Amino acid sequence: MNNAINWFEIPTTDFDRALTFYRTVTGYDIRAGEFMGAPHGFFPADQSGVGGAIISRADAVPSMHGALMYLNAGNALDAMLARVAAAGGQVLLPATVIGEQGVIAIIRDSEGNRVGLHAPPVS
Repeated sequence: MNNAINWFEIPTTDFDRALTFYRTVTGYDIRAGEFMGAPHGFFPADQSGVGGAIISRADAVPSMHGALMYLNAGNALDAMLARVAAAGGQVLLPATVIGEQGVIAIIRDSEGNRVGLHAPPVS
């Protein structure tokens, strides 16, 4: 086992809005598709990495409560945070150094989900 997590899903009430939000904020090439009859926006991942998607299903409700997962911001955390508000979200916790583990921030996305961003430590 390389990772404690191998898949994540971010629920949405407006799939297209969420897809635009995450593409804009992260700069990732998020591929829209369908899986098991539900719209999915697939985050890029390699075969041995953690994968995930934006999803639109009746049983998946956006929330500010519950599990908190962190997207990889690489060296672009400040740039991502600068795009959050214009994309329809809110920065809840600005870039915060967490010691040798790096830097984190927490946002509310366009759908009302609380999502973390993580960057490696600054050298």
